[in-house]
Amino acid sequence: MDRIEKLKEFLRQTPEDSFLKYALALEYKKIGDDAQALSWFESVLENDPAYVGTYYQVGKFWEEKGDTAKAISYYEKGLEAAKNANDRHAANELRSALDELVD
Repeated sequence: MDRIEKLKEFLRQTPEDSFLKYALALEYKKIGDDAQALSWFESVLENDPAYVGTYYQVGKFWEEKGDTAKAISYYEKGLEAAKNANDRHAANELRSALDELVD
């Protein structure tokens, strides 16, 4: 059984697990299935907007697609979520990504 199938099996047991959804999104991203990756990232944010790392990944996704406005939007939302969670490391990463786009 490949990693995607294993993650889906785990997710059937705990369907709201943000970590599993995030991991599944990363696996789809790794194999180049952008639609599935984005869908799973968005599912994480819909159910768990405090899952800060997801904002960075979605921001990078849109940055790679050339949609700077969407990338900036996700970085800004993630920065706010990181500040609310008092996650300085994530806030610094998001700030750095944001600064690279707006400079």
